[in-house]
Amino acid sequence: MIQHHRIRRMCLTCVILAWGASSCNESNSASVVGSSTSYFSLVDYFDREATRLQQLAPSIVKTVAKNGEQESKEIRIIDWREEFALFIDADINKPAWQNSYHVDSSNVSAVIYKSIDPKLRTAQITVEKQEDGSVKHIQIVNKVSNMLYHTDEELDYYPDSLYRIVKRQRVRVIGESDYTVIGKWK
Repeated sequence: MIQHHRIRRMCLTCVILAWGASSCNESNSASVVGSSTSYFSLVDYFDREATRLQQLAPSIVKTVAKNGEQESKEIRIIDWREEFALFIDADINKPAWQNSYHVDSSNVSAVIYKSIDPKLRTAQITVEKQEDGSVKHIQIVNKVSNMLYHTDEELDYYPDSLYRIVKRQRVRVIGESDYTVIGKWK
């Protein structure tokens, strides 16, 4: 079995790569102060989830993989807000993006927010709801592309069941890397 410090190192690598991708697109990290949201607010939703899960302190089986090498461990998340950072960073409620997403609510149980501008990091958000209006599943697709690298991220969240982060990165000089983080409620 891979030692515990290797899981931490793999998690840290994923976080650093995610931070690097988001920091290259500064407008994506701008905060919204005093503005009304016109789209589903990932910030509000995951803040509420983080608070709720912080109180519940569920046991999670967390699997971290890099290029096929993986390790799983049962843990309790200490900081859910930090755990949901990539989900929160994908929020599209920025004043400058007020008309940058097409909203498709033709499906009664899901709303899809699709970027009109291919330069925006968050390409699509799908929010599926239960009959009672509660969130059933959130899927986020992020894409970053420039001369040096191309990154695809798929983030999924199923309340009280599973969260998954899949990242594929192609760096011109280094090559391809795949990262996956899966948390399953025990």
